Amino acid sequence: MARIDESRAFIPVRIAVLTVSDTRSLADDKSGQTLADRITAAGHILAGRKIVTDDREKIRDTVLAWSRDEAIDVVITTGGTGFTGRDVTPEALEPIFEKRMDGFSEVFHRISYDKIGTSTIQSRATGGVVNATFVFVLPGSPGACKDAWDGIIEAQLDYRHMPCNFVEIMPRLDEHLRRGKTAP
Repeated sequence: MARIDESRAFIPVRIAVLTVSDTRSLADDKSGQTLADRITAAGHILAGRKIVTDDREKIRDTVLAWSRDEAIDVVITTGGTGFTGRDVTPEALEPIFEKRMDGFSEVFHRISYDKIGTSTIQSRATGGVVNATFVFVLPGSPGACKDAWDGIIEAQLDYRHMPCNFVEIMPRLDEHLRRGKTAP
């Protein structure tokens, strides 16, 4: 079962938070602030924070730029995962995923179902890897951000979490680039 190995040292991870919204500013961005607070409380580094409108190119370009920044290990987005016409975050990011993180969505929905029942199907939370950077795509509510962080992301970004975690594999995310590109 999952546990924390106290013999291992905690390794802070550098995390950027992107809020996708046509109506929010940093002053009233409750979801982004929820994530920022949890990131720093856990001992990680808030490496960036930004708000962009529900625009595929702006979302994609911001995540791509952050994924190329050596000072950022993880990107968490919040907002734009529903079904309305303006909700385009998955469409913006899934095409640039080198690897999808299907289990993230599945576990997120399981946690969400326990709290909001079948309403969880209205979220298209997803995750993947872009340029050797983990990307988590969350709904825009503070509750969903709490559920994703508390129930999944916090443990996976803790090097002490056993039996495995994302921190221990971060140095190997770009192995294909170091070996030479693999055939498509």
